[in-house]
Amino acid sequence: MPRPVRLALLVPALIAFLAVPTSAAAEPSPPGSTEWVEVFSPDGTIRQVEIPKREAPATARAAVAATVTALQQTGASSQRFDLVFVGDGYTSSEISTFQSHAASKWAEMTTVEPFKTYKNSFNVWMVNVVSTQSGVDNDPTQGISRNTALGMGFWCSGIERLLCVNTTTAKSYAALAPGSDQVVALANSTKYGGAGYGAGGGVATASGGNASSGQVAIHELGHSMGNLADEYSTVNSTYTGGEPSAANASKYTAAQLTSGRRKWYRYLGQATPDGGVIGAYQGAADYAYGIYRPSENSIMRTLGRQFNLVGLDAMTKAILAKTG
Repeated sequence: MPRPVRLALLVPALIAFLAVPTSAAAEPSPPGSTEWVEVFSPDGTIRQVEIPKREAPATARAAVAATVTALQQTGASSQRFDLVFVGDGYTSSEISTFQSHAASKWAEMTTVEPFKTYKNSFNVWMVNVVSTQSGVDNDPTQGISRNTALGMGFWCSGIERLLCVNTTTAKSYAALAPGSDQVVALANSTKYGGAGYGAGGGVATASGGNASSGQVAIHELGHSMGNLADEYSTVNSTYTGGEPSAANASKYTAAQLTSGRRKWYRYLGQATPDGGVIGAYQGAADYAYGIYRPSENSIMRTLGRQFNLVGLDAMTKAILAKTG
């Protein structure tokens, strides 16, 4: 089936000791139920795949304790973006490791604009979920199964670096935090991997102990905060729909943007933080043709890059609209 346009409409202080109020055993996903996820390769490239939904862990979720700790709290959730890290595969003796991993990811994120400038516009929470066993499924090799609270694992649908989670379970733990605009599920692993879940999903996964996996969260916040479209294409397809609502995707060429005073026409020809200049580059929202992106290679196309001027503007506006 054709890919959908991706428009994702994402000092510690102990807050509380809580148990997740759910039934004794989680139900598996319905047979044949699938979802679109983003796969992040070690070289930074991104693609979308359709996979079966990850089943919820069979472990009794009501019996799994979780504490909520503030990594950073700068204001009321109504006036801040709330980023929530939840851990999987961290035993009771490894919660400090999870907190260290979460702090490292947030530090990595705040080296990139606009998070660097607007760091204090975020509340950052850590939900310290205790798992029975350390690590996650299929790490370091296939065939390894572990009893963990979120049931995360590599090799989803035969893709080694695809680190999956049941999003309902992840969100149920994230809901313990005072607010939740974007959820990042961290696996207790040093293996590179991650995933970004469908439009509006607001859930990303990353390896807690891998130094490069924090880029996944930055890309996903581009969706959940800035309503930004992906700027890559993984299939040889042509976009034939209407004008996307995302600020960084358009069916119009540079000349048409200028003549119609559309979208990013004011930025055309300007230097952009991700390199090069703003123009209309063919290929975006997972379509190769018929749709254009503002720059050659921003973080909405490849991890390890910066937001382009258009994406940066959208992200900044989203922050200021909520925080004033």
